[in-house]
Amino acid sequence: MIIEVDVYEKIRYHTVHEGKSQREIARMLGISRTTVKKYMDGSQVPWERSGTSGRTPYVVTDDVVAIIKGYIAEDDAENIKKQKHTARRIYERLVEEHGFSGGESTLRPLVAELKKKAPKAFIPLSYNPGEAIQVDWGEATIYENHVKTKVNLFCMRQCYSADIFVIAFYRQNEESFLEGLAAGLTHFNGSPSRIIFDNARVAVKEGFGIHAKVQDGYKAFAAHNAFKTEFCNIASGHEKGLVEGLVGYIRRNVLVPVPKVESLDALNALLLAKCIKYRNHKIKGRDLNVGQMFKLERDYFIPMPSYIYETSKSLITEVDEFALVKFDQVQYSVPYNYVGKLVSVKGYGNRITVMHKNVELAEYPRSYKKTSVHYKLEHYIGLIERRPRSAYNAKPVKETLDPKIMAFGERLESPKDMVKLLRLCIEHGQVKVLEALARGTHQSASIGLLTSLLTQTCIVTPLPQRNEIKIQPTELHKYDALISGAVVM
Repeated sequence: MIIEVDVYEKIRYHTVHEGKSQREIARMLGISRTTVKKYMDGSQVPWERSGTSGRTPYVVTDDVVAIIKGYIAEDDAENIKKQKHTARRIYERLVEEHGFSGGESTLRPLVAELKKKAPKAFIPLSYNPGEAIQVDWGEATIYENHVKTKVNLFCMRQCYSADIFVIAFYRQNEESFLEGLAAGLTHFNGSPSRIIFDNARVAVKEGFGIHAKVQDGYKAFAAHNAFKTEFCNIASGHEKGLVEGLVGYIRRNVLVPVPKVESLDALNALLLAKCIKYRNHKIKGRDLNVGQMFKLERDYFIPMPSYIYETSKSLITEVDEFALVKFDQVQYSVPYNYVGKLVSVKGYGNRITVMHKNVELAEYPRSYKKTSVHYKLEHYIGLIERRPRSAYNAKPVKETLDPKIMAFGERLESPKDMVKLLRLCIEHGQVKVLEALARGTHQSASIGLLTSLLTQTCIVTPLPQRNEIKIQPTELHKYDALISGAVVM
């Protein structure tokens, strides 16, 4: 029987202070002698309950326990986080393979108990100034142009000062990884002696930990910046615990509430501002704040090399007959007069640039939507001017022009007027064209009126006159004095 604390108090009082027997205490309190015997010597207390009877169901034999332990050992050996035996799967295998006659609910407490692992102990670590940086990836969600978008956070943290750097990319690929490293080392203005990273495929070809073989791009980048590469062992997050804590810090302190930004550049500006502000942060147990520790650490960094490492993934390709180049199964337009010429396409984490003989022809936000095509109207305007009838059906027009401008163009008198409209969009920008349309062309479709509205002069402020002739104001009182015969001085 389980009793309340006030009854337990009386049992102990009558036993210790009055020396009463079990029979007397049971009669006085109206409870059984067994209950009095259970609690009178203080070996058990009513507020601590075992929660289980301590009995093992008869169907759970030692052989069954051994089989379950074998399943759990298989999971540990495979080390695949999301493919492990659940209590239900263990129950199904026991029934199918061993004729188990018990219920699933009978196994659940046992499986939970067998899966419990002893708490791990870790050694506190200490780093010298400039010794190491930890690097890791994290995921987050933002709104980019009102669209919910998943981004990848590339995070770096100095092991001595705890100074931080975070930048967002659309994907975790090699070019993003190298660009993030380059941007972070530029932010810190130097390299550490070693960089500690996990075993992601953007950096590791095969193997893990001390057996990891690095990707060629990362190997060259590390050689160029003169730091050593160090990879963690599998499932050993404690080996880079500083930066794993940073991922959570950024999510909680920068990305809540969910940011609403126009572009990833805007998000990265927000992240950089937070990184700089973090230097005012003081970590528990340290006398100096992060910024002061960072100043002490800077002198220990390996200086940045004078040659800027090219982090992009590049290729040489020919511009096709539609003035398009392909990169990573996505097509981008260039000026039509480069059709048939070889150009260099450079893919960075978040942007694409197209070069011809060191001249930049185009730059785009990088798209990861396979088989998509991206146009710029200015790349085709010269060709459309030569073939004005194509203006209404040209893909570069239909896929780049605002629907309101397109509707206005369809009301114009001729294709040549439509071409003039396209030229106005390129010269003034579609935002200003839309503003002009809203001001004065809603009643009639006139390219002349639209041109006038876009090119009308602003209100002119008169310029100050130089060498103005000063006019002395007439003194009428002297004239009055002359009429009266008085002497005027």
